[in-house]
Amino acid sequence: MTLAIIGATGLVGSEIIKILENEKIERFKNIFFVASLKNVGKKIKYRKKTYKIISIKKAIQNKPDYALFSAGSKTSMKYAAVFSKKGTTVIDNSSAFRMKKNIKLIVPEINKEILKKDDRIIANPNCSTIQLVLAIYPIHKKYKTKRIIVSTYQSVSGTGKRGVDQLQLEEKNKKPKIKAYQKNIHRNVIPKCDIFSENGYTKEEEKIINETNKILNSKIKITATAVRVPTLGGHGESVNIELEKRASIEQIIGVLKKQKGLFVDEGEKYKTPKEVKNTNGVYVSRIRQDYSIKNGFNMWIVADPLRKGAATNAIQILNQMITLRQQ
Repeated sequence: MTLAIIGATGLVGSEIIKILENEKIERFKNIFFVASLKNVGKKIKYRKKTYKIISIKKAIQNKPDYALFSAGSKTSMKYAAVFSKKGTTVIDNSSAFRMKKNIKLIVPEINKEILKKDDRIIANPNCSTIQLVLAIYPIHKKYKTKRIIVSTYQSVSGTGKRGVDQLQLEEKNKKPKIKAYQKNIHRNVIPKCDIFSENGYTKEEEKIINETNKILNSKIKITATAVRVPTLGGHGESVNIELEKRASIEQIIGVLKKQKGLFVDEGEKYKTPKEVKNTNGVYVSRIRQDYSIKNGFNMWIVADPLRKGAATNAIQILNQMITLRQQ
């Protein structure tokens, strides 16, 4: 098998490489590291070997079996179908295909069974969506979710290298040449992730709403507020859910503990975004009753947006497709 990593020098691409390096068995005969033209010819180390970065057009000519895309929606829109026509299975981390009816939006712990051997383009959900749905899914499965209110506290790493650079430069009282955010992020919070839509919501908020509906159930009422915070760790989410069926705190914690990929803290224990950096799980805590409504609960959810929110989830999809084709 051969694999192409599109966007190999970016934050998500770098995480994909780290995760693949840590796997005990190398499954790929060749890996092609792909980046923008300014990086073509530069070198990347992988499993103690040195590889040259190649262009995306060169990668297409090599007809890889699989391609992991993490280079933005414009690149995905332009090249994903070109790869798929060559027989490549594309797993895309951008927003390009997530809401397309014929494209599957996958969180393996929830819906990997809908994947088929002949799927050629598969979408990876938004990082904030992944950690939200993984925590809501086991509850929804048993008690049916009526409404979700989510407020996010999103790390600058979710914006990529430019967001990280801006925070680090501002911490040193320096101005970035190219700003990821219009307003300063150092010692500040910005209630704007992505661009505004005509309805007043940001694209990030719409992604959370629409993708959650697609993965779980289109009838769930959802509203979201996405906020950028000056951290380099995970994304945090304050989540309020209203259920159709009655449940106790003990029952909610019980179903959460049974969910693969989810880690639960009870009582006064909780995880912070900094603590979950470089981990592959989703962490839930502050689980408590919402006494203002019937069948309401609050919880705090954190995960690393570069790991389970992107790279880890993509590799899990990759592993599932490999398994399907080996059966």
